[in-house]
Amino acid sequence: MQQTVLIIDDEKKLCGLLARIIELEGYKALQAYTGKEGLKILAAENVQVVLSDVKLPDINGVDLVKQIKEKRPYVEVICLTAYGTIQDGVLAMKNGAFDYITKGDDNDKILPLLAKATEKANLQYKLYQIENKVISQHSFEGIIGTSKAIKEAVNLARKVSATDTTVLLLGETGTGKEVFAQSIHYNSNRKTKNFVALNCSAFSHELLESELFGHRAGAFTGAMKDKKGLVEEADGGTLFLDEIGEMNIDLQAKLLRVLESGEYIKVGDTKTQKINARIIAATNRGLQEEITKGRFREDLFYRLSVFTINLPSLNERKEDIAPLAAYYLKEYSDKTNRNITGFDHNFIARLETFNWKGNIRELKNLIERAVILCDGDILTSDLLPADHLIQDESSANVFEMATVEKNHIRKILNYTKGNKTEAARLMNIGLTTLYRKIEEYQL
Repeated sequence: MQQTVLIIDDEKKLCGLLARIIELEGYKALQAYTGKEGLKILAAENVQVVLSDVKLPDINGVDLVKQIKEKRPYVEVICLTAYGTIQDGVLAMKNGAFDYITKGDDNDKILPLLAKATEKANLQYKLYQIENKVISQHSFEGIIGTSKAIKEAVNLARKVSATDTTVLLLGETGTGKEVFAQSIHYNSNRKTKNFVALNCSAFSHELLESELFGHRAGAFTGAMKDKKGLVEEADGGTLFLDEIGEMNIDLQAKLLRVLESGEYIKVGDTKTQKINARIIAATNRGLQEEITKGRFREDLFYRLSVFTINLPSLNERKEDIAPLAAYYLKEYSDKTNRNITGFDHNFIARLETFNWKGNIRELKNLIERAVILCDGDILTSDLLPADHLIQDESSANVFEMATVEKNHIRKILNYTKGNKTEAARLMNIGLTTLYRKIEEYQL
């Protein structure tokens, strides 16, 4: 593919001459005579490298470098000047310029510089595309659901993402706490830095400390060399601590120090190190109860809960089951190279009667299982495991009239999105009767 170079210089003859030289080397050359015109071309064309004069009629070329990098971070800029100064050169490089050269004396440097700058720009563009793909995958728009509960949680997450505030995500297992943490990170000004996740319940106290803060060689048996901790890996980015309620209380004190002063000490070291990482923590435990029992530090809780988001369980947002099921159906159909197009009329209705103890994670696993078992082009209700039917009535006889009535009322209420007047009309019963049944069955 032909590489494109944009030349910005108010000396039209020099600009044209430079364009011809560059075109003879196989580049496509575009010309602009002001910074404003150059930015307009940059927005419309696929440019790899900009050659810009420092002295332009409408803007200083050094300042233009900053604007170019803000709009197209993957584009490389080479500054050209008739009167080079060290101060301008330093500022240009600080603003992101690839190089800063003097006209006339350094003409022989332009073509080799262009080749190097183009190579770097192409690599930068590939990285930019990868980063953008990751960011788009973790956008708030990608969180599925239209229920009031999930919309409120997304709205809070969207607002806090623009800050560096510590966030505590509360919710049952499988409600999507890591998905929210990633969305907050990739919609923040830290999105180009690392997102590092650690499940605190997956390690013993000693190993968790080493994973979190790293260690020096010889700190303990088996520590043959220095190890970088996840806190250090997250420097400039976000550290997500899942199941924070499982962390040993001694280790909580060290985490508190990170939150208060941005300092930590590696295992086996005596030297304090500085860190700049945003902390997002999550738990399915009641931390207030853990504090009462002496298993969680109250001061750490207040540091973590600066901004708390409660994630609703799937049982609290059953109107989102159908779109979630459709999303996972497509995901697993694509993965298994199957052309499964939808569900029969009973499939979703049955899902809406389940008691989702594992929440979205459980629904995801159930759809994957159904896709594997499916022999046709739609998922049928007989593919659902029998032990999921009326799970919330585990101690009741599923054939009892009261159980059938309760689940029928729940199903209709889900269908009407909680509109009791409409539900009573559909069931052909009085509104007063419906309210009595709701109270009786604790719906």
